[in-house]
Amino acid sequence: MGVLRKPVLLRVLLGLLAAIIVLALLAALLSVWAVRRPFPQTSGEIDLPGLHSRVEVVRDEHGVTNIYADQAHDLFMAQGFTHAQDRFWEMDFRRHVTSGRVAELFGPDHVETDVFLRTMGWRHVAEQEYELLDEDTRAHLDSYADGVNAWLEQNGDASASLEHSLLTVMNGGHEIEPWQPADSLAWLKAMAWDLSGNMSEETERGRLLAAGFDEEQIGELYPPYPFEEHAPTTVTEEHADPAAEPSSTEEDARRAPGPAGGQDALERVADSVGAVPDLLGPGGSPDLGSNAWAVSGEHTESGEPLLANDPHLGASMPSTWYQMGLHCTGPAEECPYDVSGFGFSGLPGVVIGQNESIAWGFTNLYPDVMDLYVEEVDGDTHRYGDEWLPVETREETVRVQGGEDVDITVRSTVNGPIVSDAQAGAGQREAGQAQDGGSGDVSLKWTALEPGGTADAIFAMNRARDWEDFREAARSFEVPSQNLVYADGEGNIGYQAPGKVPVRGEGDGRFPAPGWDPDHAWEDYLPFEELPSVLNPESGLVITANQASVDDEYAHMLTDDWDYGYRGQRINDLAEEALADGPVGVQDMERMHMDSYHLAAEPLVPHLLGADVDGVTAQAQEQLADWDLYTGADSAGAAFYQATWRHLLPTLFDELDPVGMGDGSRGMYVVNNLLEDPDSPWWEGEDADGRDEVLAASMDAAAAELTDLLGDDPSEWRWGDLHTLTATHESFGTSGIAVVERLFNRGPVESSGGGSIVNATGWDASEGFGIVTVPSMRMVVDLSDRDASTWVNLTGNSGHAFHGNYDDQLDLWSAGETLPWAVSEEAVRGAGSDELTLVP
Repeated sequence: MGVLRKPVLLRVLLGLLAAIIVLALLAALLSVWAVRRPFPQTSGEIDLPGLHSRVEVVRDEHGVTNIYADQAHDLFMAQGFTHAQDRFWEMDFRRHVTSGRVAELFGPDHVETDVFLRTMGWRHVAEQEYELLDEDTRAHLDSYADGVNAWLEQNGDASASLEHSLLTVMNGGHEIEPWQPADSLAWLKAMAWDLSGNMSEETERGRLLAAGFDEEQIGELYPPYPFEEHAPTTVTEEHADPAAEPSSTEEDARRAPGPAGGQDALERVADSVGAVPDLLGPGGSPDLGSNAWAVSGEHTESGEPLLANDPHLGASMPSTWYQMGLHCTGPAEECPYDVSGFGFSGLPGVVIGQNESIAWGFTNLYPDVMDLYVEEVDGDTHRYGDEWLPVETREETVRVQGGEDVDITVRSTVNGPIVSDAQAGAGQREAGQAQDGGSGDVSLKWTALEPGGTADAIFAMNRARDWEDFREAARSFEVPSQNLVYADGEGNIGYQAPGKVPVRGEGDGRFPAPGWDPDHAWEDYLPFEELPSVLNPESGLVITANQASVDDEYAHMLTDDWDYGYRGQRINDLAEEALADGPVGVQDMERMHMDSYHLAAEPLVPHLLGADVDGVTAQAQEQLADWDLYTGADSAGAAFYQATWRHLLPTLFDELDPVGMGDGSRGMYVVNNLLEDPDSPWWEGEDADGRDEVLAASMDAAAAELTDLLGDDPSEWRWGDLHTLTATHESFGTSGIAVVERLFNRGPVESSGGGSIVNATGWDASEGFGIVTVPSMRMVVDLSDRDASTWVNLTGNSGHAFHGNYDDQLDLWSAGETLPWAVSEEAVRGAGSDELTLVP
């Protein structure tokens, strides 16, 4: 009987195994189906109700889309449809972020951020903004929304994306709402936050002042811009109309600071602001910058200008940017668009790029457009001068998935919303009681909280054909204030600073000001004609990398919180070398993009080489002696230097806790200044005392850390083994569920560069060596031949995980390579791999 049972048992086991295999195959097939179901149709025909005529959408092998339409309505409707095809989850998630509605998707952990964003009221401002825009702009926004909604009619359920499918599994999903024009405008507020003023610096200075640091000490930590060492973007004598008399005068920029009161409120503001970067990037930091420069045709191979740009933003998956061309095939007076470049999913038009006549790029101007006011509030009133005015209120409910909804009251004074109210859990603090020096409530005044015309400017730039058109378009670009770099096919290069920049009464915006004192209110905005502007400078160069945009002769106060100019000066040096070797070509511009020389390390390295160290640290010091100051991925010297820098800051500035010293250009400039003063009290610390001892202790700590991470042979250490990027999905990529994160995140990839280096792969020294901010794209435009231009995106054009275009540019980006940029119809169709026709 036992012999007979063996075949039966074997058959049963084989049957079970077969069943398991079949179930596994079915699960795999279902998984593949769920992943591939949202992929867009990219060829053939699709009926699109609402179109007026047929539209062609041409995609190349990298998913770059070019749209050809007879009418502007059809062009932007097709853009909305195409964005939704490729990136609807990103669009849907972004509108929840900007409306303060992330908790209704992902639960209680996001209440704090939602409360802060509801308090600022981005969505409310966007709704008001729509009504103020030009008729054509509103029509384009409406057409775009029609295109998104036409796609939603066909795909508006869990099949919209893999993310929507997972959301259904996790919490039953959510109802996908129709797209509205205000959804597009609200994302401009997010970008304004990412590229905003000096809120973090103002908060830090206020906290330091309240903690007992005097103005001289704070001045050492926030020194003036080094105009003699690092060239500004413009000099006053070159401005468009340097002879014009300023319409307003200002006193010396450095005035008395604001009140020292309100420490508790400043702490709450700092905590609330700290929660926001998880979703929107490190808003307001000058260390989150960009590079852009233009070279006059007199110095180029073609005889026509070249223009380069690489905006630095928080690393995300997919990339912030979407590559697209928008081309009218009908009469120019009815449809005046033939533009190609980088834009945002969710927003019609092209933000940075080129048309048939001009090219343009952006970097951040960083004017001081955000002020904190310590308020004197008593119950439901606040003092302003000799009056007690009502505190305006607005009731909001934050819906919370898997938790209790949170009701908040948003309070505002004449200065703006009381942002110190925003805090986790309660979502609303009790109103303070009036006392000397204020009640402890802190409000925010910010240009982005006033409706403006930036959307008008985007379309006007897309249509611009010359410098005059471009400057007129820039007039409407109110928020965020940017450095605009320009070049055209007529041989011109130029620079324009647009934006609303406040003129203050008392104070200079460096410290929180007394909200009850009308003398500290904003009196006006700088006239556009008085903002810096240059056409065809004698140098043949326009260079902006967030350094000071103006020299110290400029008549007005823009900010005291510039980037300290290491990137800008390095680009100046490289450009002058290129001009001397000339002529300059596209490849020269691309090499400049990837330059990894660490200019800020020049003063510090000799002192590190003179430090008295032994053991593994002494061996690492030998690597530093051989270091050429280039932060290449293979460099052992770069690895040791950067690790030393990581440990130097907390050792040197231990008394600043919890504020700390930033590891960007300001920290570098402050440390380099202190090197010349070995007896400075800043060198006195708990763990090391004196400059040489602090440097040696930092090197020892670095050597110990790298030994743990990379082994005990310093000659084998590599910067690229430490300095890597994992492109992280902005919602599911930080879920804490490993299998989910693997679905959406990509990398790691290594890179050269670092903070305040031209190849600006920024890292947070307080956290580790991983890349957190990036050149989010790179482009070089050749004005002699639009199709000779080059570009690369951080990750890819698709937002669908596992789609071939999801991360197909990441390795190219990491290696510093680029793709040909097809712009003309002949080149676009020659490079096209798929053609889709949208039919009315």
